[in-house]
Amino acid sequence: MEVKTEDASEGWMIEDDMSEPETQAPPAPAPWKVLIVDDDVDVHVVTKFSLSNAHFMGKRLSFLHAYSGEEALAVLRSHDDVALVLLDVIMETADAGLKVARRIRDELRNPLVRIVLRTGQPGQALEHSIILDYDINDFWCKTDLTTRKLFTTVIASLRGYHSLYEAQQRIGRAEAELRALREPVEQALDALRTGHGWSGDVPLDGSGTPVRLQAAPGADPGQFTVTGCLPPQRAV
Repeated sequence: MEVKTEDASEGWMIEDDMSEPETQAPPAPAPWKVLIVDDDVDVHVVTKFSLSNAHFMGKRLSFLHAYSGEEALAVLRSHDDVALVLLDVIMETADAGLKVARRIRDELRNPLVRIVLRTGQPGQALEHSIILDYDINDFWCKTDLTTRKLFTTVIASLRGYHSLYEAQQRIGRAEAELRALREPVEQALDALRTGHGWSGDVPLDGSGTPVRLQAAPGADPGQFTVTGCLPPQRAV
């Protein structure tokens, strides 16, 4: 809408009272969820501060907190998309972190989340055995884990999580395509075994384009004929 106003020196001026439409920024991508598990509050504070400006693949980090092994498992049950667990070894018991690591894999059935064990005991006994016997991705003494090393460890872990997640998604899509192919074929075979005909669409490639097939029982037992055609192309 235009409004005319009078100015003593310039005469009539035309003003537009319609404000420019605001452009909405695209929503920010979901952050990487990092679970910090430690019974020392200071460790939570220092870790979060050290990684507060970290980004990977254009996504920031979001921190979840647990102060015992049971709390950690409860958080992971509620958040199945946690990418990384920074897990203290010694909490309510001397091996609480080890038990959590094992339960994440065996009980929660979570093979994707990356697990980095941290200990405040330099030279903790059986370190090599821990790495071999537990499905973890790294093991650090807290005094050795500088800000730079922590950043490197976290980014490497997120990269590994992302690769595994993408692979899992591809496997899921392939399995779905296989089910989509098998189901109509099994229906056709069931119909033919009972002496009935069958017609339906069968996807024969990854493009999702179905082939329309008709199967009819033959004159002799075990014989059948199949005819098919591509569906008409849709106008673009």
